[in-house]
Amino acid sequence: MSAVTAVPAAGSAEALLHFSARLAFETDVSDVAADLEARAPGLVVVDSRSAESWAQGHVQGAIHLPTAEIASRAADLVSRDVTVVVYCWGPGCNGGTKAALEFATLGYLVKEMLGGFEYWAREGLPVVTEAGTVTRRAIDPLTAPAIGCAC
Repeated sequence: MSAVTAVPAAGSAEALLHFSARLAFETDVSDVAADLEARAPGLVVVDSRSAESWAQGHVQGAIHLPTAEIASRAADLVSRDVTVVVYCWGPGCNGGTKAALEFATLGYLVKEMLGGFEYWAREGLPVVTEAGTVTRRAIDPLTAPAIGCAC
C-alpha cells in the first residue's frame, strides 16, 4: 500500500476550494519581493517582530509594527485600503499568524508571508541593517536557484 494514497486525495472541487483559500491567506517571499520591486500599489509589508529583531535586519520596504502593538497603532500606520502582508521570523515561528489574526480582527485584508524573514534572507533578497545599510546574502541553494527565484 502507498503511504501517499492511503488517505485518498480530495476531489477536484474540494481541492479547488482548499488551495484557493490558502492563496487568499498566504503569499511567499518571491511574490512579495517582486511586488515591492515593482512598487505595486495596494499592499504594505509589516514586520511583526520585536525591536531587537527589526534592528538585526528586516525586509527592505517593510514597516515595523510588533504584534503586541497592532491593535493600538495599526490605524495610525496602515491604511485600510491596502492588503497587509505580515511576517515574523520563519516557518518555525507562528508570530506572522498571530499578527495576521490581529489585523483580521481589526477588519484589515491580510496575508501571511510564508517563510518569513528567514526565507527572505535565505533567498538573497534585500535586508536593511540597523545602520540602514542594504545587504544581500548569498542565495541558499536549498531555498532558491542561485540565479534567482523560479517556482
